[in-house]
Amino acid sequence: MITEKKQLLLITNKQSMVDCVQEGVSMQFEVAHANSLHTGFNMALNLLPDVILLDYSSFRSGRNFKNIANFKSNHFLTKAWLVVYAEERYRAEAESRFRKVVDEFLYSPTIEALCGKIIKLVYSNRSLSNFWKDAFMGMFNIISQPVVLLDQNEIVAMNDAFKQSFDVRDKKGLKLTDFVKCENIQKVKDSLRNFARGKHIKASTKTALLLRNDKVRNARINFSKLNRNFGHQFVMFIDLMEENDVINDRIGTASEEVEDCFKQNSQLTDFKFTNREKEIIELLIKGYKTKDISEALFISPKTIEKHRSNIIKRTNSDTILESIIYAINHKLIDYQKV
Repeated sequence: MITEKKQLLLITNKQSMVDCVQEGVSMQFEVAHANSLHTGFNMALNLLPDVILLDYSSFRSGRNFKNIANFKSNHFLTKAWLVVYAEERYRAEAESRFRKVVDEFLYSPTIEALCGKIIKLVYSNRSLSNFWKDAFMGMFNIISQPVVLLDQNEIVAMNDAFKQSFDVRDKKGLKLTDFVKCENIQKVKDSLRNFARGKHIKASTKTALLLRNDKVRNARINFSKLNRNFGHQFVMFIDLMEENDVINDRIGTASEEVEDCFKQNSQLTDFKFTNREKEIIELLIKGYKTKDISEALFISPKTIEKHRSNIIKRTNSDTILESIIYAINHKLIDYQKV
């Protein structure tokens, strides 16, 4: 059962072919179209497609068709399945020129048959899984920047530089949000979940992170998916120096949702409760009910309920109990005086 669409980049100058391919593979692929090899190469770097389908007849007479070799010489595209679609009469010519760089030649089928072969080829005979993850793990611990492997919010592996910068005494069950000092933790979780489900390859942003000894530092963080088929698994680079970007803007599409979410976290690091909110939280900890708080603070029960609602909303909690736990954990109230 197909659970996620793959990416197909079609390079042709024939609109009729574009229309037929899009209709034929729409259930299995997201189709992007380029009408030249130069444009197609740049689009491929941005999309990192599973399949690159070239229409030989569209570019056969042009000199730039020799640039097809670029698709396989680039490290980021080596695992894309490069297919050339050509008429039978061009078989000898096409194979003599490009057999070393093309993964598959398909000759003279109808467009409908071509679509069927592409689907069968990718889902039955070709696996693109785990290549990036295996390659990355080979150099994981020699990277001088803090790096973690994530399964959405769960930290599944961390390199030595991360252990040296962050408080990781208890390595089991760690989450990225354990190091995000903010009140929008649920929003961070939702943002990462949507990033995992979405089509974007990367996200790059600035935020505030909690280091050892409760120190807070701004950092530039870069997310990248390890594999399109397992989008919930990705790598995060942390640049505490904030000097240079560690992500190539030409490679992969970016998720603005994740970037905006973490930028908001930087703006929220100075979050504080109002004096009235602190008073209400302290009385709630003592076991006061709404009526008791009303009498103690000389304000109406309706006003108290409004403050409770604001406290829950501002801490991104579901209940007032969660808000109280959040306030204590983040030292936003002096629990010892309560």
